[in-house]
Amino acid sequence: MIKILISACLLGYTVRYDGRRIQTIDNMLNQWHKNKMLLPFCPEVAGGLPVPRLPAEIEKGDGNSVLKRDARVINNSGLDVTDCFIKGAQKALEEIQTNGIIIAILKDGSPSCGSSYIYDGSFSGVRKTGSGVAAALLENNGINVFGEHEIQKAVDCLDSFLKKNKEIYI
Repeated sequence: MIKILISACLLGYTVRYDGRRIQTIDNMLNQWHKNKMLLPFCPEVAGGLPVPRLPAEIEKGDGNSVLKRDARVINNSGLDVTDCFIKGAQKALEEIQTNGIIIAILKDGSPSCGSSYIYDGSFSGVRKTGSGVAAALLENNGINVFGEHEIQKAVDCLDSFLKKNKEIYI
């Protein structure tokens, strides 16, 4: 069975830094959830960070820079939490490899999961183009990563994959 890694917060799990619940409402996500295709995962919690926790941003770079150790993830009190973010990203990759996952739907803007944008490290709400740490690691390992506003792109990617590999999934 096809599995899709999804940011746990997008399904309403209380894993966000601020402890709030959010949930992405989408018919396709509901269908995938009913069919047990979604594997909820939070890289930050998997990396050892608590809920709630202080907000964190990538300082002077993006997820790829963090993975190369050219940038770091700091929380808004100045504590370096880079190791937790890298550990969580590695655990996300392990889940993907263990479960044969080919796509991930992640929370955009997150320093872990952002796929099209993250925040600039100033804690002022300024967005910049780039990927979070987990999203970058997954993309670097051939996983198609989509933000929560790109569900249709994820559907199209999955459909294309299934057409090419139909004998495996029938």
